[in-house]
Amino acid sequence: MAAAFMAYPELRHPFEAKPIHAEGSTSVLYQGRQITLTETGTGPDSNQSLLINSEDLKRINGFELKAEGACYADMCVPLTSKLQVIQDGKQWFDLTAFADLLEQPYVFDAESNVWSFAEIPAKRDNMMVNGMAPDFEIPDRLGNVIRMTDLKGKKALIVTWSSW
Repeated sequence: MAAAFMAYPELRHPFEAKPIHAEGSTSVLYQGRQITLTETGTGPDSNQSLLINSEDLKRINGFELKAEGACYADMCVPLTSKLQVIQDGKQWFDLTAFADLLEQPYVFDAESNVWSFAEIPAKRDNMMVNGMAPDFEIPDRLGNVIRMTDLKGKKALIVTWSSW
């Protein structure tokens, strides 16, 4: 008798628990990416604080530590003792305090040791200020042609709709 086999043996147990990262590591989810941190610290409340190496900050959200503070493009956040924590003789950056300061939502799964951070509102606001619509023209309900160049320097709300 022939032995039964499955076409895709790796899918044999699709709900089997698999590690997300190596033992002792932490994963940070941000903008569709997973950043694995091999070394992290915990603040006074381990379920509410994530302390990271300063070098990992750029990998996570693009901010760099400079003399002016934590900077991204032309935006800098001054460093305080709340953001820079010394624990067991080592200096850490408190990513959750930074997120709180920037009003960035986040969640933590203690069982998996995974942190997920939403978009930073200040970065999103900056994008909206600089957003430019392409130059186009369209007739209004009365048949008058409206051009984007006619609205230059003014704020305009463009609402589109399609049935497909």
